[in-house]
Amino acid sequence: MNEIIRMLEDAADTGTPTASLWSMVSMFAPFVVLIAVFYFFMIRPQKKQQRETQSMRESISRGDVITTVGGIVGIVIMVKEDNILIETSGDKTRVQIQKWAIRSVEQKSE
Repeated sequence: MNEIIRMLEDAADTGTPTASLWSMVSMFAPFVVLIAVFYFFMIRPQKKQQRETQSMRESISRGDVITTVGGIVGIVIMVKEDNILIETSGDKTRVQIQKWAIRSVEQKSE
């Protein structure tokens, strides 16, 4: 911060504000480039993945085979606003789970 103030004072003293301005721009340019790189390589792909996951969870319907975050595999019996009732195993055990706990849809219903 002191360097910026010193540059501004030097520019005012010498009467060459463009040279000082150019040196300030060249000093901050790497930070701007770094922020842009972080955005395009980290933040943007993560938001895209979140949108895809949300759309997958919203498109679940009765009869789909799903896998939960905990590893439970089951067939969707009923879909509510935030909850889903699934049936697992051969003895028809029913489990109610939250939509956010769905990792993937293994097979869509026909």
